[in-house]
Amino acid sequence: MDSLFDSAKCCVMVCDTEKKLRLTQQTADAWQAGLLSLRSSSNPEPIMLPGRPVKPELVMPGEVPKRRFGTQAGLVALIHAVTHIEFNAINLAWDAVYRFRNLPQQFYSDWIQVAVEEAYHFQLLRSRLNELGSDYGDFPAHNGLWDMAVRTASDPLVRMALVPRVLEARGLDVTPGMIKRLRQAGDDKTTAILEIILRDEIGHVAIGSRWFRFLCQQRGLDAEQTFGHLISEHFSGQITGPFHHEARQQAGFSPAELQTLENMRAQSFHSNSCDHSQTGNER
Repeated sequence: MDSLFDSAKCCVMVCDTEKKLRLTQQTADAWQAGLLSLRSSSNPEPIMLPGRPVKPELVMPGEVPKRRFGTQAGLVALIHAVTHIEFNAINLAWDAVYRFRNLPQQFYSDWIQVAVEEAYHFQLLRSRLNELGSDYGDFPAHNGLWDMAVRTASDPLVRMALVPRVLEARGLDVTPGMIKRLRQAGDDKTTAILEIILRDEIGHVAIGSRWFRFLCQQRGLDAEQTFGHLISEHFSGQITGPFHHEARQQAGFSPAELQTLENMRAQSFHSNSCDHSQTGNER
């Protein structure tokens, strides 16, 4: 049998968008059919940059075009930004499959499911861009999600804590508001797509929560304390809200974890306010 790990690496590294989508489905089908083994002749290698098309151009986060709902151009830029997140999420899911070894078979089944659903989201959004006269790659984008994947490549516990439960979970907070505003603007097509994505993303973050807790238990760690320590270490002064408590609870966040996030949000706000005040005094 062929190796799941080798197949997953191919999914991460292929640059052509259509081939990545096709390989994602083919690999998922082969895994479901029992044609792929959890063996590999090589250990996982660092992947500093996954396979991606030449466009979009990657820029710093502050250089990404502003996304305003009130104009057609703003709507297209917004949809493009979410499309790019979904493309990155395909690579992130396959990287979790490729990189982390000696875990239960269900871990791999879960992240293969995520990869397939992220590919579906990407296709929905890209089709919507096409309807609006645009395409994926027409706007610059940033690479923040993959940067964190590189930083968490050595430990599945840290990856589960920080990528699904911090970066991707931010979508649970902001998507309901986007849906509300798009519905008010009469954009039923984009609204329907985002409703599908929100439903599935709750499940994806829940998968991250489940495996984070599994790994904490395996190592004899308190999950709530470990989560708080990791976000303090990696996101000090960077936690922003508000948080959608109901969606996050559905995705496996405990009340104590939500309180930790709220406390860190308040600390970040206070720190940033002090920084602005000091800057103003200096001027």
